[in-house]
Amino acid sequence: MKKVIIIGGGAAGYFTAINAKELNPELDITILEKGKEVLQKVKISGGGRCNVTHACFEPKELTKFYPRGEKELLGPFHKFMTGDTFEWFENRGVPLKIEEDNRVFPEANTSQAIIDCFQNAVDNLGITVLKNHGVNSVYQQNEKWIINTKNQDFEADFVVVAAGSSKKVWDLCKTLNHTIIEPVPSLFTFNIKDKRIIDLGGISVPNAEVTLVGTNLENSGPLLITHWGLSGPAILKLSAFGARILADKNYQYNVLVNWLGQDTDSVFSALQELKKSQAKKQVSLKSPFSDIPRRLWERLVAASEIKNNQNWADLSNKQLQNLANQLTKGLFNANGRTTFKEEFVTAGGVDLKEINFKRFESKKHKNLFFVGEVLNIDAVTGGFNFQNAWTGGFICANAIVE
Repeated sequence: MKKVIIIGGGAAGYFTAINAKELNPELDITILEKGKEVLQKVKISGGGRCNVTHACFEPKELTKFYPRGEKELLGPFHKFMTGDTFEWFENRGVPLKIEEDNRVFPEANTSQAIIDCFQNAVDNLGITVLKNHGVNSVYQQNEKWIINTKNQDFEADFVVVAAGSSKKVWDLCKTLNHTIIEPVPSLFTFNIKDKRIIDLGGISVPNAEVTLVGTNLENSGPLLITHWGLSGPAILKLSAFGARILADKNYQYNVLVNWLGQDTDSVFSALQELKKSQAKKQVSLKSPFSDIPRRLWERLVAASEIKNNQNWADLSNKQLQNLANQLTKGLFNANGRTTFKEEFVTAGGVDLKEINFKRFESKKHKNLFFVGEVLNIDAVTGGFNFQNAWTGGFICANAIVE
């Protein structure tokens, strides 16, 4: 009987175990989890509802959400991607639903539905799950793998490393001659102290454009002001794609914010029209742009050297230009970052050049596999990191069974 040891009791580990055992019930599969609990990330993901995947059904499109892994995941996504994820869970009694922003959740609206599905499958299939089994070393002996934990040693024909972003496990991978790309944080909010946004926490604009000064990185989408600075999809995606650059800058950087997502000249023209049509009205009283909430408008007006009681008719061309600039290219100095929710995502991990993505197998050792976030693959927020776990787990399970 062939033995499989899976290191890590998270999404990728469970998915690999269940698929492998369903394909070949003869396999003897054990999951080793270092902590007291399994599936912790599944539990807290999506505010406790578990953002299972993202409603993007075209492999090439889907890869674009991965700052690291875009090229490598294209082939795997042709074998198992979003539609397959829907079918997999629905076949096991967990229907999924697509929300307005294309994030996908269980219809039951709780991550417990996913956890129960996995736990039931593991119990029914006879997969062993051992908690408090942190792995100390992995090595080969007489064509078998020896996995040493503080509790006992295990022997296996196949080893799957599915332990997520763990320094200890990455150190373990180094002992197997694998290169680790140094991890840096990926999804985070920008820490900005600026009088234009201070105390405006909770205010958002629907379609801002944000640019990292001195780079070709820019992104557009909803922008949220928080008490730390700036967040929301526009910022989080930028933080993911700029993870390495921002780490190199030690998180001291400048961002340009276009609150309206329009070019400066057309906004300047619109302001000139307002000067005529709203001549007798006070500038700061009401935002003429539906996307800009009143409190933010007041701050941008003040930053444009326009007095609180000035009417539109009294504005000089210089003041109009200042206001157009504040609306379309406001410069903000960012210093530091704040982790986004409790879902800490890192850019870094096992070097992708050392993995055969037809099997998710090590190119250095036969029968050694890597799935999930232990690899140098990460994605923007929205269910993509889980999709990487499902795809890797499915392909790895098939490779083991072959």
